[in-house]
Amino acid sequence: MEVIHTALDLGVTLIDTADSYCQDESDKHHNECLIRKALQHYNGDTTHVTIATKGGLMRPDGAWTCNGNPDHLRQAIRASFEALGGSKPLDVWQYHAPDPSYTIEEALQPVKEAINYGLIRFVGVSNFSVKQIKRAREVVDVVSVQNEYNPWRRTPEFDGVLEYCETQGLTFFPYRPLGGRSRVGNLQNISVIAQLAAEKGASVYQIVLAWLRAKSACIVPIPGASQVSSIEDSVGAVEVKLSSEEVARVDKSTT
Repeated sequence: MEVIHTALDLGVTLIDTADSYCQDESDKHHNECLIRKALQHYNGDTTHVTIATKGGLMRPDGAWTCNGNPDHLRQAIRASFEALGGSKPLDVWQYHAPDPSYTIEEALQPVKEAINYGLIRFVGVSNFSVKQIKRAREVVDVVSVQNEYNPWRRTPEFDGVLEYCETQGLTFFPYRPLGGRSRVGNLQNISVIAQLAAEKGASVYQIVLAWLRAKSACIVPIPGASQVSSIEDSVGAVEVKLSSEEVARVDKSTT
């Protein structure tokens, strides 16, 4: 809870989570429950805090598998609603990943129902292509897209997703913005990023977050943090500004 409280103290107003952010199926919704408890025990005002959660992935024995079964999603939405307090609609519910066993239209039907029942306020999608986003928008109003985007994986720049979000007024949440656990420790090895960090008196993590924010006004990075120092560093990235020339330098070094 200390990390969440620190984030709120520093002005963070968006917390991203998922029902599958847990060890395995035995503790599903663990992260959502933790966030609820942290907000309940926070001394300050939390009415302005947006919680974005997700559903549609399973964690059998710690693995990750898709489950777009409408009955499962219907239950998952209700469980997330209860885990996060059950007193108001979920701020943002995101379909975690399309399941090839079910059409997008089938999977999002219970989401449409949940909006009508007052369980969900806004809807987002994750790991979606432009074509899939368009199909989703035929069923529900989509406000956000969450796909992987970092110096090692710049796919959203080239597959049309980032451009589509910009033109359609959708928020783009880059997940694993620092590369994830397997790569975050390698940022120092990207010479341009290390040089910019030294020049600006910033951390390499702050440079990457600033680079992402400079790429588009629709981008809202969602770095993970398990330590107070990590969230303090991430929030500090707001003060780091990169010129178009500096962004181009990072681009060239990560192509």
